[in-house]
Amino acid sequence: MRLPKTAHTSRPWRVHEFTSDFAIEDVWSFRTPGAGPDDFPAMLAAMRAAGGLAQQPWPARFLFALRWKIGALLGWDRPSAGIGARVTSLRDRLPGDIRDAPRGVDSKAMPLKAVYELDTESVRELANTTVHTLMHLGWVQGANGDYELRMAVLVKPNGLFGRLYLAAIAPFRYLIVYPALTRRWERAWLVRDHDHVEAEHDEGTSL
Repeated sequence: MRLPKTAHTSRPWRVHEFTSDFAIEDVWSFRTPGAGPDDFPAMLAAMRAAGGLAQQPWPARFLFALRWKIGALLGWDRPSAGIGARVTSLRDRLPGDIRDAPRGVDSKAMPLKAVYELDTESVRELANTTVHTLMHLGWVQGANGDYELRMAVLVKPNGLFGRLYLAAIAPFRYLIVYPALTRRWERAWLVRDHDHVEAEHDEGTSL
C-alpha cells in the first residue's frame, strides 16, 4: 500500500543522518500478519528466500528485461556510471557505529547492493546514468499492533535526464512493479510463517 512521504520522514531512522541530498520518491507498506518487534531479520531472510527478479510475475520480468536491454544499448549501466565511479557509495558517509555493523547479504539476483543492515532498518543502493537510488527497508508497528515492513525509495536524479526518466517510469512502478513486489514479499512472510508453524508441529509430534 502506498503511504505519504511523512510515513518515512516522521520515523527516527538512522538513514536521515546522511541522506539530506536525496529526495523521497516512494513510500510503500507490506503486511506481515503476526510479526513482532524482533522479526525484521526473519522478514529479510524470507525475502531473500523468495528469490530475485526471475521469480517475479511475467509483466514485472518483462519490464525489467526491457529496461536492462535499453540500458545496455544506450550505455546507462556501464561501470563508469555506477557506484564508485560516477557516484561514491553511501557507505563512505556512514558513521563508525553503522559502518561496523553487518552490511547485509549481496547476490546476483539483487541489483541493489547492501549498504548496512541494523535491527530495524536496512539500506541498499544502485547507481547508473539516470539516478543514484537507495532502497530503505524499515520495521514499524502498525495500527493493529503487528509489525510491518515499510520501503522508502530515495533518489538523486542525474540532471534533467534523470528527472525525466523517473517521471516516465512512475506509472509502471505504481501499476506493475510495486503491486507485484507487494504480492511477492507479503507471500514470502506468510510462507515463512507457515513453514515455521509446520516445523514446530513436526517437532512436537516427534517427542
